[in-house]
Amino acid sequence: MANISHPIRFGIQTPQQHTTWPEMLSLWQEVDTLGYDTAWVFDHFLPIFSDPTGPCLEGWTALAALAMATRNVRLGVMVTGNTYRHPAVLAKMATTVDIISGGRLILGIGAGWFDLEHREYGIPFHTTGGRLRRLDEALDLIKLLWKQERATFNGRYYSLENASFNPKPLQKPHPPILVGATGENIALGIVARHAQIWNSFGTPDVFRHKIARLQDHCERIGRDPATIEKSVLLSGLFALNEARREIDAYAAAGVTHLIFSVSPTDRDFIRRFAKEIIPVYKAQS
Repeated sequence: MANISHPIRFGIQTPQQHTTWPEMLSLWQEVDTLGYDTAWVFDHFLPIFSDPTGPCLEGWTALAALAMATRNVRLGVMVTGNTYRHPAVLAKMATTVDIISGGRLILGIGAGWFDLEHREYGIPFHTTGGRLRRLDEALDLIKLLWKQERATFNGRYYSLENASFNPKPLQKPHPPILVGATGENIALGIVARHAQIWNSFGTPDVFRHKIARLQDHCERIGRDPATIEKSVLLSGLFALNEARREIDAYAAAGVTHLIFSVSPTDRDFIRRFAKEIIPVYKAQS
């Protein structure tokens, strides 16, 4: 296996629910100056884990505007629901944001899970297996468009007919792909086939187990699992006096990219973490 070492990185996810655009914009502009590596919105049309009738801005259009308002962070949607858009349309959207941002996009994508918004908006909601198969096929199609001048694709769910695709993304061979996945039998196989970054959630022990399963999938297709950066989405904020212990526990399990899901009311944590914790790990990289 190659000797690939991923530095410890830190990110912020700001679900654009129960908040306003001025609050989102202000938060991102500050995060961009604080030393965080990545910043993310989410891909939902209704608020999740809360009152679903509350305000919720659309993720990709918000991301395009936030790309114009930032200069430093790499950015993306954590994670795009594949069910919401044809993958050719998503490939065009992602390319546009990569260009707008000067080559800072990470394409975060998953199978989609929130059945309520599918039901309310009349979007087909397939079985778990059906959604995963569509995700796998969508990633084949997106990479084809990004790499080829003309692309023809005849899949089970999607197709292209001698499709031109210009301009291409700024990043070569294409923007990094982050796949959000938890299932060990099928979903982690999709990570092994397509992802430069894997995202999930859970404790270090959960990740230690899932990373072993991801390694099994990689070995079956001849891929070095070290080429996949492992990231965690954290819904809770660390106590700052415990932060280094928590971070080191994740790193020992193989997780090197920690992303905190926050709201504009978490500014004090965001600032203090950037001042007290991030420089310690930057100095080590």
